[in-house]
Amino acid sequence: MRERGNIYSDRDQAPMSAQLLSGNLRPLLLPYGETWRAFRKFAHNVTMHSAATTYQPLQEEEAIRLTHDLINEPAKYETFFERFAASVIMRLAFGVTLYTGKEESVVRILRVVHNLERIASPGAYLVDTFPILMYLPDFIAPFKREGKLLHAEEIDLFTSLIADVETRKQSNDPSVSNTFTKRWLENKSEYALSDSQAAYVICTLFEAASGTTSAAMMSFMLAMTLHPSAFSKLAAELDQVVGDTRPPTFSDLPNLPYTRACIKETLRWRPVTAGGIPHKLTIRDDIYDGYLISKGSLVHANQWAIHREESLYPSPEQFIPDRWLDPSYPTYREPLSTYPNIQNFSAFGFGRRICPGINIAERNLNIQVAMIAWACEIKEVEGKRPPEYDYTRGFNVQPRWFDFELVARQGRGEVVRKEFERVWGGRTGTKERM
Repeated sequence: MRERGNIYSDRDQAPMSAQLLSGNLRPLLLPYGETWRAFRKFAHNVTMHSAATTYQPLQEEEAIRLTHDLINEPAKYETFFERFAASVIMRLAFGVTLYTGKEESVVRILRVVHNLERIASPGAYLVDTFPILMYLPDFIAPFKREGKLLHAEEIDLFTSLIADVETRKQSNDPSVSNTFTKRWLENKSEYALSDSQAAYVICTLFEAASGTTSAAMMSFMLAMTLHPSAFSKLAAELDQVVGDTRPPTFSDLPNLPYTRACIKETLRWRPVTAGGIPHKLTIRDDIYDGYLISKGSLVHANQWAIHREESLYPSPEQFIPDRWLDPSYPTYREPLSTYPNIQNFSAFGFGRRICPGINIAERNLNIQVAMIAWACEIKEVEGKRPPEYDYTRGFNVQPRWFDFELVARQGRGEVVRKEFERVWGGRTGTKERM
């Protein structure tokens, strides 16, 4: 799927998720072809490395707010991780800052995300196994009525978000000046996309960036709770590189290989999309490693199994960040100022179908992990060790809520508070424009 992407980049057109729910508009599920390439061109332009670097100040702002709120109310960690991920992408896509994470637009988009995860899960709908059911009339096919209703809700939400940015752009609202949507509105002629297609490509970047990032952070917190020695080593690296008078910034990342190793090991240890998303072989049959794979076959990359390949990941069930830093492991790469990183990592897909938002996701994870580990102590609640694997089920997975202790490290809480006041003190949540 990576090296032979010209023939392994198609998708199966599942009737319920691709056709009824998505109206053949969702990039994740589109067949490989001209329309998909037009989607990908726009997504690449707003998420490539050079563009993602310009988003870092915004991500640092959100990370200091996340850390401040975690110190004050650690039991609400799920809410804060979800708000971080959602607010970053809402600011980038639409120029909307979230203050509670419960604003109408984000609630509606998260509902769309959860519907997609539910509907696209293998075996969720009989019509995906027996496509002939699509010929049933709507009045005796409740799945068709459901899919069409949900699609109508999606397109209404997505187009309203685009229209809101267009209105604010016309009034010279500075909050939309560097948004994905403004870039689309001003450069439509560069992309072979209709308004509906553009609405889907922008809004589904939210789908890709929100739930996956927050789920990965919840697994990171679980890893740190279960493996105190790894957390101690992580905190020591931040102390040495950053010191105790300021929080970490993106400029510190080249000197924080263990921080990056903890992130990559979290994604290996607990992949968010554990089952992966099938690719479809098109154009011709293929011979791979002596096996005939016929044209039209679905090739399902099982992320869970891939990340437990013993020859590549010795002791795969153990959380070992050093596997990315120690030359005795097969995953070691140099220089450590660059590696480890998550570029082209299997957790984000393969080849031409790799997640387009990987550059934003990597920065989201880097700054959150660095900020939290620099500012906080994380440990197991005495007598309440969380289970190793008690995860939600579905398309994307995350650990169910678990208890842990989190307090500010000595002197760091005051630094965080002052930084939070500097960045967020003059801001107030305003009524949402929708």
